[in-house]
Amino acid sequence: MGFVIAVDGPAASGKGTVASRLAAHYGYPYLDTGLLYRAVGWRLQTNRGDLGDAAAAEAIARALDVSELEMPEVRTRAAGEAASRVAVHPGVRAALLDLQRQFAAQEPGSVLDGRDIGTVIAPAAQAKLFVTARPEVRAERRWKQLCGQGETVAFEDVLADIRI
Repeated sequence: MGFVIAVDGPAASGKGTVASRLAAHYGYPYLDTGLLYRAVGWRLQTNRGDLGDAAAAEAIARALDVSELEMPEVRTRAAGEAASRVAVHPGVRAALLDLQRQFAAQEPGSVLDGRDIGTVIAPAAQAKLFVTARPEVRAERRWKQLCGQGETVAFEDVLADIRI
């Protein structure tokens, strides 16, 4: 296993910015693990599947192509809501856990960001960072991201979601 940098923290805390800059600096591949769940939920919805169908969600998770994480659709609010619904399925979590651990095992190293990275995904990571920011700052970041994608959403709604 290569040198693993694990960046953890709550939504819109800035962990993606920190992780992507570290990956660029060291020349390591980078994985935003939260996008994995978003991609599974988005693809299941696109296939007109039921987000409550654990078997269908697991099948998508096991066949997931990391290149799908580059699609702008996985960063939408709808994909985020779908991610929350498919993440409850143990089979989905197991499939994505395998994928994340394989990614982390790359030589000469890798950078992963998301929740539970330094405790569940890569507990032996050589570098572990926890990034956070005040809820208002996180909500503003997420609100600007959503508005930039053409979504109409009230700042107060985003702040309420962040505080959950």
